[in-house]
Amino acid sequence: MLAVFGVLAGVAAKAADETHWGWAADLGSFPAAWVLTVALLGRFAPSWRAAALRSAVFFAAMSIAYYAWAAEVLDFGWNRQLLGEWLVMSLTAVPATALAAWWASRRAGVLPGALLAVLAAIALGGGVVRQQLGIWTGSQPYLMAQPVQAAADIVVALVLVLALPQHWRTRLWAMALTVPAVWLMWTFDVMRQMP
Repeated sequence: MLAVFGVLAGVAAKAADETHWGWAADLGSFPAAWVLTVALLGRFAPSWRAAALRSAVFFAAMSIAYYAWAAEVLDFGWNRQLLGEWLVMSLTAVPATALAAWWASRRAGVLPGALLAVLAAIALGGGVVRQQLGIWTGSQPYLMAQPVQAAADIVVALVLVLALPQHWRTRLWAMALTVPAVWLMWTFDVMRQMP
């Protein structure tokens, strides 16, 4: 069943990419929606194995559907290199993220909070919030405004650090560690290294 939802998500993401609504394309292109999806799959899985397997199946199906829609329906041709990179991520980083969400959401303390802070930082790592701050403060008025994506990034980060954990100590550590984690993501431009 998760494979079917993955296919639907992949087709929806590619369809959103091709709309004239920039905000819709952003939602599927920036990491926040996908980090939230994988974290929720992990959080609500009954075991760590299920968290890893379910997220890998969903993400692999989503990636295949995304590139299949682009190639077969939109006639863009197959981008085998990018599809391969996303499938590798489906088998490595995605299950690791789901496993981190599964483990961290069930435990109290610094380490679970730090893991959830890293997930929130990935959601904010696309840099849209930083760009919006630059636009609003006037330090970077030439950038394109993306207020819908900035709001989505913030909401996803809050869900990851406040709603996913079962323990208040974990929530507090996650909130406290999100800011330095985001700073590291932005300073080292980590998200630009992703496919």
